[in-house]
Amino acid sequence: MGARVSLLRRRKSALRPARPGSAPRCLRPRRAGPGAGGAGPRGDGSPARPRGAPRPGGGMPHRTELYEGVPPTCWPIVYSPDYNITFMGLEKLHPFDAGKWGKVINFLKEEKLIGDDLIVQAREATDEDLLVVHTRRYLNKLKWSFVVATITEIPPVLFLPNFLVQRKVLKPLRTQTGGTIMAGKLAVDRGWAINVGGGFHHCSSDKGGGFCAYADITLAIKFLFERVPGVSKATIIDLDAHQGNGHERDFMNDHRVYIMDVYNRYIYPGDGFAKRAIKRKVELEWGTEDTEYLQKVHTHVEGALNELKPDIIVYNAGTDILDGDPLGGLAISPQGIVKRDEVVFKAARRRGIPILMVTSGGYQKRTARIIADSILNLHNLGLIDKELAAGGAENPKVEQMIRDSVTDLTNLSLQ
Repeated sequence: MGARVSLLRRRKSALRPARPGSAPRCLRPRRAGPGAGGAGPRGDGSPARPRGAPRPGGGMPHRTELYEGVPPTCWPIVYSPDYNITFMGLEKLHPFDAGKWGKVINFLKEEKLIGDDLIVQAREATDEDLLVVHTRRYLNKLKWSFVVATITEIPPVLFLPNFLVQRKVLKPLRTQTGGTIMAGKLAVDRGWAINVGGGFHHCSSDKGGGFCAYADITLAIKFLFERVPGVSKATIIDLDAHQGNGHERDFMNDHRVYIMDVYNRYIYPGDGFAKRAIKRKVELEWGTEDTEYLQKVHTHVEGALNELKPDIIVYNAGTDILDGDPLGGLAISPQGIVKRDEVVFKAARRRGIPILMVTSGGYQKRTARIIADSILNLHNLGLIDKELAAGGAENPKVEQMIRDSVTDLTNLSLQ
């Protein structure tokens, strides 16, 4: 990876696998009865609000299961086997590796970083969850198979009965969307969180596209603004190879959200209107390589976070910047991707800002290994850690890591 930044090294702890015959502690079954809007607690650890009682700021958020408490023994890494799309080989008709999320988890298990009993099980976002951002009209459109075929760019989906499309295509995407919303709350509670899926940055409240059917980034931020006291500003750092026009359209006139977007200027979607929402725009040329890319990422991440200190960072960590990606058009090495993620997490940790990472695009079979390697690197450097997660930004290990990081950045500037 070139000159490697020396940081406080952490030994990887081999975490216990799930006990045979026992239910994994972080994989909770959904409660019986209706989903959002059902009886019982609101799902955020507090008692149910009396019917008709207003919430602070007016209005009343719906009840959701996505904000249920997570045991402190669990890592803030969110995943579900339901993320993966497999149905009669249709997934092979799109360049996207529709099983990469499970492969990432398997690589992390092989490296003894995590076990099934310590992964937070993602839950499917319900209609009421989705309506926090999406219009009813848009959700109704998804009941037409030809609309889903257009969004996912898999033409044969057009010929499937919609009940199959809902079950085999949209349910995995709704579960990943639920995972991003859950990870947003976890990031605030623990200091960091990773949704192994998500990052559907081309979808806005009323329009999908580019394999993005639900606006999970917008939803995660809107949920936090609506439900978590003290969260009123967010920064989106979008480093997927494509412009994130979905969240840009959603937050066009919302000054609480600062958007930094680094993308290949020549590829999809080329949404000139959405670009107006970008506060820090970095347009790349075809074939941009590691040195130029990492220098721009470092400079602009630092600039963005110095310009506005948010209450949460949503990091869209697409791996379609990888050299050889059929859609990204850039030439970043696997080591460059690992270093990129390191740069973003260091900037967040040094400032004590919670960070939520989603994995977004990546259209080669080797991207799953690279995502796993990056997560392992973040752990080895102490940028993500179970103990850090348990104590958040006030944990003394975080403070020591921040001091070490400042020293390393000073050393880098002298090289």
